[in-house]
Amino acid sequence: MRIALTGSSGLIGKALVRSLRADGHDIVRFVRRAPAGPGEARWDPRAGYVDPAGLEGADAVVHLAGAGVGDHRWTAAYKKEIRDSRVLGTAAIARAVAALGSPPPVLVCGSAIGYYGDTGDRPVDESAPAGTGFLPSVCVDWEAAAAPARAAGIRTVFARTGLVVAADGGAWGKLFPVFRAGIGGRLGNGRQYWSYISLDDEIAALRHIIDTPALAGPVNLTAPHPLTNREVTAAMGRVLHRPTVCAVPAPVMRLALGEFAGDVLGSQRVLPARLLGSGFAFRHPGIEESIRAALA
Repeated sequence: MRIALTGSSGLIGKALVRSLRADGHDIVRFVRRAPAGPGEARWDPRAGYVDPAGLEGADAVVHLAGAGVGDHRWTAAYKKEIRDSRVLGTAAIARAVAALGSPPPVLVCGSAIGYYGDTGDRPVDESAPAGTGFLPSVCVDWEAAAAPARAAGIRTVFARTGLVVAADGGAWGKLFPVFRAGIGGRLGNGRQYWSYISLDDEIAALRHIIDTPALAGPVNLTAPHPLTNREVTAAMGRVLHRPTVCAVPAPVMRLALGEFAGDVLGSQRVLPARLLGSGFAFRHPGIEESIRAALA
């Protein structure tokens, strides 16, 4: 297949490119600088520009670009960057694919389980409504920006990704050094649910979405058994053979992270109902095997 991709420099994007190229697929990476060769095309999400030549003949478009939610403290300016990088980029891609004479059969847009907000102990699947707060509002606007593609009849999927268990990046990439040093521990009271997915399963799920015509709309990319932060902490300690007694109290987290601490301490018990219902089989359904896969 010929697959066009944004966000190819991120944790998930890099892994997806490696996986697709290993199977012989033709990848066009959208970049903000001048393209370095035929495998790249230019886009400028803020200006709404997408080079249509990079989309021509694509069998799928995967849009993963967006500023990292936990990369900086949530100042007013950075919250605007989080929202704009997602909404403007998605709108640009959606308009561009909709304008093609022969549009791609499928557009896979990155999204996040932040859509549901704090669900407490309550399990939720794709049928649940949006939560309240900054991240849910971003996710709602993010997904709504794909409206031109849906109106053009393109199968549009919103991959609502949970916490990706990976050693090389993302939130989990910041946890591994702390736990390896023996100073890891629960965050807050540890009772909040974490809905995670191994990087291998994340990539396999994205490819499954591309290959499964029955999937459209929201699809949760999380392992089937969410765990509490306390349970995840214990699993990290077992796998890494390190103590996990250095708990971080909620007030300390709020001081260090500001508004973002509310989402780290929040609980999201999210289930991948549509993924499982479409026949997807997880390679790493449990937390310990997900951690070991990341270390490997």
